[in-house]
Amino acid sequence: MQNEITNASVNNVLSFAGHWQWYDICLNDINCEMLQQLQEQFPIMEEWISVIPKIGENYMSVRFPNGVDAVIFGTLPYSIKDEVTDSGYMDRLHFFVQSNILVTINLDQNTREIMATEERTAMLHQCQHAVEGMFVLTRTLLHYFHLGLDLFEVNLREIERAMEMNNERNLMDKILSSRFVLLYWSNMFTPFEEFLAASKEGYLDKLEKSRSFMQLVHRMERMDRAFRHYENEIDTLIAIDDAVSAFRGNEIMKTLTILTAIFTPATVVGAIWGMNFDNLPAIKTPWGFIGVMLGTFLFSGGMYWWMHRKGWTGDLLSVKTKNSKI
Repeated sequence: MQNEITNASVNNVLSFAGHWQWYDICLNDINCEMLQQLQEQFPIMEEWISVIPKIGENYMSVRFPNGVDAVIFGTLPYSIKDEVTDSGYMDRLHFFVQSNILVTINLDQNTREIMATEERTAMLHQCQHAVEGMFVLTRTLLHYFHLGLDLFEVNLREIERAMEMNNERNLMDKILSSRFVLLYWSNMFTPFEEFLAASKEGYLDKLEKSRSFMQLVHRMERMDRAFRHYENEIDTLIAIDDAVSAFRGNEIMKTLTILTAIFTPATVVGAIWGMNFDNLPAIKTPWGFIGVMLGTFLFSGGMYWWMHRKGWTGDLLSVKTKNSKI
């Protein structure tokens, strides 16, 4: 390990047993002269270096300079934070890979320390080509996705328990927030899938015996299954909330319809006996008010009895239990 370039805050050149080198560079200014020096040292990186300042999100490219040997370069977005607090913030790793050279720009310090551990160093020494070293580094970056998804799962389980115990109105906001968090991690995962596809395109069947490549493939398959599982789970929660909301709405409308029908006789009686006429039946007799009220109650009770006999009321007017999920 040696420090060679002064205007880069960190510049480590690491050599491994497989006769390949890793240039780990950290730049304070992505447009600094360091890129020009790097291009002069490795002219094959001209296209990659010219693209770096223009990259907004992610970038991936496969080239065959001599028509046979592949060169892969691009940008991988990732986040070292477990919890999403700002969807606009993410780290970006710029990388360039050819047969015996791996160049990375602006790898975060936490990942750099992980790659320096005995476990990761041993893996890197087992790699026969620089691209295999990139596979080891990519697996390390995906570890942050696992940490983020673990926290995401904890929050999702809390929402499920809240929906089971008391399906409150603000649960949909929490479900949608979880959906956006999952979308954030899923969007960052897509460039890693592109890198895997680019590696297959560049090296074809040469990767079948690569241990680091197969480990990366299996880890990405695990994560892809996790994303699909969580997506289905959130879709199920949304479907349950929609079903409960629809059921509640139908129940309310049915109840209002029943109450309206029951009190229709009272409405009719009130409308008739509320008219400004002197010669209304029983309006001036002592028993008039009692008779009208008694007739009203009889009509209303008869209406309810008739609807109940038809089976139209069901349990709509009964009191719900405390353990009701609806």
